[in-house]
Amino acid sequence: MLQTATTLLAITALGGLLMAIIRFSRKRNPPAWLAMLHGLLAASGLTLLAYAVCMLTVPSSAILALALFLLAAAGGAVMSLAYKWRQRLLPAWLVVGHATAAVTALALLFLAALGPA
Repeated sequence: MLQTATTLLAITALGGLLMAIIRFSRKRNPPAWLAMLHGLLAASGLTLLAYAVCMLTVPSSAILALALFLLAAAGGAVMSLAYKWRQRLLPAWLVVGHATAAVTALALLFLAALGPA
């Protein structure tokens, strides 16, 4: 289950990287369809990870990853609702903070998924 969540969230990270490239190279927000797809994939992986943490015995790094992904999700919701929805340019500090939390969480989850069962 952790491996599937890791795969979903890694694919999500690729979309996030593309959106960050669009934001920083073109000085505009990424397209709405890409942001929605990113959020949908992230929610799928996050839900699977939350289920695994609640129902299975998982390494503590998976629990920490869940907490960091929830923080990243909160940042994503703020970007969507407070900035993108109002057609304001996403602030660089929020994009970087969101990405930092998510990448750190993905690394922790990757370690948990590869560890002994």
